[in-house]
Amino acid sequence: MRKSRRMFASAIVVAAVWLLTPPVARCWGANGHRLVANKAIETLPPELRPFFEANRIFITQHAADPLDWLAKNPTERQNHVILFERYGRFPFGALPRNYQAALKKYGKTKLDANGLLPWQIGVYSEKLTNAFRKGNWEEARLMAAVLAYYVGEAYDPFKTTENGDGQLSGQPGVNLRFGNSLVDRFSQFLFLRPNDAYFISEPTDAAFEACLSSHSWLEIILLADLRARRGQPDYTDEYYAQFYNQAGAVLIRQFSDAATDIGAYWLTAWRNAGSPQIPQR
Repeated sequence: MRKSRRMFASAIVVAAVWLLTPPVARCWGANGHRLVANKAIETLPPELRPFFEANRIFITQHAADPLDWLAKNPTERQNHVILFERYGRFPFGALPRNYQAALKKYGKTKLDANGLLPWQIGVYSEKLTNAFRKGNWEEARLMAAVLAYYVGEAYDPFKTTENGDGQLSGQPGVNLRFGNSLVDRFSQFLFLRPNDAYFISEPTDAAFEACLSSHSWLEIILLADLRARRGQPDYTDEYYAQFYNQAGAVLIRQFSDAATDIGAYWLTAWRNAGSPQIPQR
């Protein structure tokens, strides 16, 4: 009975944390995730690229599937974020990168409440590896698309902070203005230049590094938002032009780096699976 009560109490605490924490806004949105997944295919080496080229439409279409999962299941939110500030100060060394070590130190309730994004990337990297190893190509292309989504999330600065909606700095909606509105308004100017895909020695650790790098851009983005709004009655065309002038380079860099790393995770999964012969479809 006491165990049941404790479990019930824990469930209430988790529910309360999620209710009190601002919901994940779709900062990059489906368009942003599809853009970087599509661009990532260009980073792959010749021996792997044909499979992804043949499945480009499928992968691009499904690169935002977790957004649909989130809409149906609010607990999916924990897989989209890592709230670093809840673990001290940058570079947040108090948080172990090994999940079992973090679980032992903080407990499942706190880890779930603070987000699991880097570990989720590690999970889907392994799922893609297993699909390649088994020659399950239908599963492989789906896991590649979903993995692309979570890697993309790691490059969204607002998925690494408690100030995910700008609510703590008095800038509500800044995440959407940065990663959604700027993409829609200036898509013709988003010239992404990803590097060639590379092998990742430790996928989860690399995911933490990506999230930390993204987190470091927050102050620049927030300051650009404040400067662009200065003297404007609302979020006008002039505001967005100024915001893009000051923060557009960060957006392009994050998208380009995301595309590079998506390709890197695909390549890594394939090599970890033993570099199996890839079908040309």
